[in-house]
Amino acid sequence: MGKRTTFLVFLVLFALKSGCTIAQNKEEVQWISFEQLYDSLRVHPKKVFIDFYADWCAPCLKMDKVTFKDQRVIHKLNKDYYAVKMDVETTDTIVFGKQHFTNKRAKRRNPIHDIPLLLASRKDAPFSLPALVLMDSSFTAQARYFQYLDAEQLLSILEK
Repeated sequence: MGKRTTFLVFLVLFALKSGCTIAQNKEEVQWISFEQLYDSLRVHPKKVFIDFYADWCAPCLKMDKVTFKDQRVIHKLNKDYYAVKMDVETTDTIVFGKQHFTNKRAKRRNPIHDIPLLLASRKDAPFSLPALVLMDSSFTAQARYFQYLDAEQLLSILEK
């Protein structure tokens, strides 16, 4: 009975250890802040992907659970882009370069921070989520998307 118990304990521990190793090998998008982005662009220019979201935005949450968990999307974003994720309702003051950006609407009904209003606004349309912005290495907007994108759709955009 002792050898059998020892073998079972060893087998369970091995299975648990293997499961932990597999889980740790799962890559995730390396999201950075706007402050980190400014410094990173100065040191090593690279394309920028910005995901503006809110906790109440169902398509944003779905993208977090589905699109941004796809290993191909993760690999592409981590390899070719600086990926920034920002809650549009944050009340944080964000310093980008020598400029300070705030949420002047923090006490209003739709408290959208200045940065998403600046980077993801459209002419003749109200601000909406999800809002995804792709920029070149000089921080010039190249494209904006205002809808849920699955992994295939996002990959085709990122590979352009």
